[in-house]
Order: sequence, then C-alpha cells, then structure tokens
Amino acid sequence: MIARKFGQIGAHALAIFASLIMIVPVYLIVVNSFKTRPQASSMGLEFPPGFHLENNFPTVIEKGKLTTSFINSVTYASSSTVIGTLFAAMAAFVLSRRRTRLNRFLYFFIIMGIALPMNYFTLTKIMQLTHLINTQLGIIILYAAGQIPFGVFLIYGFVASIPKELDEAAIIDGCGPIQLFVRVILPLLTPVLVTTGLLSFLGSWNEFLLPLYYLNNSAYWPMTLSVYNFFGQYQQSWNLVSADILLTILPVIVLYLAGQRFILSGLTSGAVKG
Repeated sequence: MIARKFGQIGAHALAIFASLIMIVPVYLIVVNSFKTRPQASSMGLEFPPGFHLENNFPTVIEKGKLTTSFINSVTYASSSTVIGTLFAAMAAFVLSRRRTRLNRFLYFFIIMGIALPMNYFTLTKIMQLTHLINTQLGIIILYAAGQIPFGVFLIYGFVASIPKELDEAAIIDGCGPIQLFVRVILPLLTPVLVTTGLLSFLGSWNEFLLPLYYLNNSAYWPMTLSVYNFFGQYQQSWNLVSADILLTILPVIVLYLAGQRFILSGLTSGAVKG
C-alpha cells in the first residue's frame, strides 16, 4: 500500500516536472511580449510592471508582415489538411477492407513515412521537374503528402471496427464504391477524421523546413518563416520577438484547446479498434 502511494506521488511529480518544462518557455514568451525592450533584455520570469500593447504588437504585425503570413499559413494548413485527410481516409478504407498480401505490404510501406527521414535531395529534384518550387501549390502538396502516413495509420484501425455488413447492405441497395465510401463510411469516420484533421493542421502550421527550402518569395512565407526572418532583424529586441512568437503560436494553442477532447477520443478509438 505504501509502495503504491509512493509510486503515485512519483508519477504525479514526474507529470508536474514535464508540465513545467513545457509551460515555462511559453510563460517566458507571454510575459516578455508585454515588456519594454530594456525590461525584456534579460528574458526574466518576473511579471511586467505595465502592459505595452500599444508598442509591441502593432509593430510586430506591421514590420513582421504577419497579416500576409497568417493568411498563407491558414491557406497551407487548411488546404493540405483537407487533401491529406481525405486521401488518407480513402487509402485506409481500401487497405483495411481488402487485406491481401499486396495491400498489407502497401499499408506498412505507407506508414513507414512516419519514421523515415525525408530525402531533400530527391525531393528537390522532383520539385524542379514539376515546376513546383516557390509556389503555394507545391507547399500544399508537400504538406498533404507528409500527413498521409500518420493519417492512414490512425484511420486504418478505426475502419476495421465498422462492420462489413454495412458495405454489403449498401451494395445491395445499389451503391457503387464511391457512393459507399462517401455516403456510408465517411460519416462513420467523423471522430477519427476530426482527430486526424486537427493533428495535421497543427503539424502543417508549425512546419518550418519545407517552406524554408522551397519558398524563396517572402510573399508566400507562412508565419513560422516570418518569425525566423523577424528574429534575424530584431534579435536584440526580445520584447518584439516574444510578441511575434506569441502571435504565431496563439492560433494553434486555441485550436488545440478547443479540439483537445476530439483528439483524445480519436486517438483512443484508433488505438483500441482494429
């Protein structure tokens, strides 16, 4: 009994320690984004004596071109999420329903993309041949392609929990393969699709390397790249840098908090089903 209690205390202590590791950097960014330049120079933990919204945030939005980069980030993340999630759902449905040796191989081949590193040399050659370098369409395609392996992995197990009798009943009623998927299967996948979509959106929003390598035009930059460029110009003004980072991470924090219960329920369903 005593050992169990000590084990629970240790687990709670570890959870608190891990939470502090995650919260402290965010707290530093929030606190210093409201300070003046001299106050934020040391990036201290102390609370600011006064809030300076009138200086930091308008300057960051104007100088950092955050309006344009925000629109770009929303465009890239939302478009790639819709495309990647839809293709992952279609692939997972076929691979889960027809478990042949070939489909089993294709399933493992696809989900290997979760762990394998990206070959930028080959990818650059492909982007050059298709004339997609420095284009918004190219970034959307890259984001969507990167989301598919994890999406297939997550949706595959959920599809297996849907009775095949529903497929047979729909076919008897005259549904073709596309109608079967769109009208019958897709609505049943809503929990795992929401989970996949949210995680894909968050991943695309935070992506840094792909736009860094394949977007040369600053008008196409997402917010992550704008922050990187802003930091290079104002690295001595930690109050402005902190405000810039805060405005960049605020949308994903709000989105994550709003969709947290969907993420947890979807991950749990995909873990225990199939």
